Amino acid sequence: MMGHFYFFVFVGLLILSYVTGKWMETRHYHRIRQREREFLARPAVTTKTLYDDRPVEQANLAMGSVVVSVDYFKRFVAGFHMLFGGELKAYAPLLDRGKREAILRMKESCPDADFYLNCRLETSAISSGRKNTIGCVEIVAYSTAIRFKP
Repeated sequence: MMGHFYFFVFVGLLILSYVTGKWMETRHYHRIRQREREFLARPAVTTKTLYDDRPVEQANLAMGSVVVSVDYFKRFVAGFHMLFGGELKAYAPLLDRGKREAILRMKESCPDADFYLNCRLETSAISSGRKNTIGCVEIVAYSTAIRFKP
């Protein structure tokens, strides 16, 4: 009888994790899209050379970082992929949100820049303490923020 109880608790936690994770992910994507619209006219590019004749007034290091946690449902699904192999599709939105958030924080660190040159991303996994599991992902974005003379 207690075995059934634990099974239903496990399934309930899985469902709760899926629903809340999906809801939080949707809200975060909504906020990201709003903030991306604000910086649409100020591109972040990977090129190292500035092909613009306008004189540069200021160049600063722009940097942003984010740590995104893996929810219980995604960790559970990833456990199956660890057994059988294959792409961890459950983690793809996590990395996408993290990269976009890091770039936005980078731009927000130098909001008056006209251009973000030589943009780079670094990622690292933070272990959850259990063998072969990822607890969080840290993503750092950095570039040279260029402001042209008026």
